[in-house]
Amino acid sequence: MPEGHVIHRLARRLNAHFAGQALRVSSPQGRFATEAALIDGRSLRKASAWGKHLFLDFEDALSEGEVTEPRHIVHIHLGLIGSFRIEPYDSNSPWGKVRLHLHKAVDDLDQSSGAYQSSGALGGPEAANLRGPQWCRLITEVEMEAEIGKLGADPLRPADPLNLELRDEMFRRLARSRRTIASLLMDQKFFAGVGNIYRAEVLFRLGINPETRGDVASERKEEIWEDLVRLMAYGEQHGRIDTVREQHQPEAMGRAPREDDHGGEVYVYRRAGQPCLVCGDEVQHAVVEGRNLFWCPKCQH
Repeated sequence: MPEGHVIHRLARRLNAHFAGQALRVSSPQGRFATEAALIDGRSLRKASAWGKHLFLDFEDALSEGEVTEPRHIVHIHLGLIGSFRIEPYDSNSPWGKVRLHLHKAVDDLDQSSGAYQSSGALGGPEAANLRGPQWCRLITEVEMEAEIGKLGADPLRPADPLNLELRDEMFRRLARSRRTIASLLMDQKFFAGVGNIYRAEVLFRLGINPETRGDVASERKEEIWEDLVRLMAYGEQHGRIDTVREQHQPEAMGRAPREDDHGGEVYVYRRAGQPCLVCGDEVQHAVVEGRNLFWCPKCQH
C-alpha cells in the first residue's frame, strides 16, 4: 500500500497538471459513471492529501437556485493495488479497467481540430487514470471533514493548524496507551500516512524497541514526530524512501547499493537476515498484527 508521501506527491502532480482547468471526467469501467457525470466539465480547484487519502475538489456541481449541499469532492483511497497515473491522453485508447479518467476539456477541441500544441511534460495531451482503488466516491465538504476527523496527525502537514491540534491530541493519547509503539505507528488514527517502511526505519534510527509500550515511548514523542516529518518530506520531494544517514551510505561504507523494488537506502526494512549497517548483527523479522516488522535487536534494545 502506498505510504503517505506517495499520495501527497500525487496531489502535487495533479495540481501542477490540472488545477484551475475544466476537466472531462469519465469512468470507462462504469463503476463511477453516475458520479463522474456530475462533475464532468467542471474545474478542479485543487487536489489535497491527508495521510493515505486523496481528495479532488471540483467546482460546486449545483444549478443556480439549488440549496442541497453539493457533492463535488472525489475521495480516493488506493488501497493495496490501486494506482493513479498521469499518462498520455489518447481519445481512441481502450482504457480497460479505469475507474476514473480525467483530461483537460481543451484537449478534446485541440485533438478534433488537429491543432493541439503540447505544453505538457509528456509531449502531448495528458490524462490521469485511476485503476483498482480501494474506493472512489463523490462526497460533500462536510463528509470530507468527517473523514479527516477519523484520521490522526499527518507528518506531511506539519504547519496545518488542524493537524497541530491532532498531533497534540495524538501525543496525549500516546501517553495513555499500553499498545506497542510498532502497533501505534501503523494506526492511521494516530499517525496518518505512516506505513510499514517508515515505521521500521524511524524506530531503528531512534534506537527504539518495537515492543516498547506507547506510554513509555511517549517520552520520545517529539523525536518520533520530527523524524517522520523529515523523512516523509524527503520522500514526497524525491519520490523514494531514503532513511540511511550519510555515514552509512554505500559510498561511505564501500558497499553495494540496495537492490529492491521499493528503491532507496534503508536500515532494516526487508533486510531480514542481513547484517545491520550500524552494528553488524543480523536484522530480525516477525509478523505482527498481520504486517512484517523488521528491527535490529542490538541497536533497538
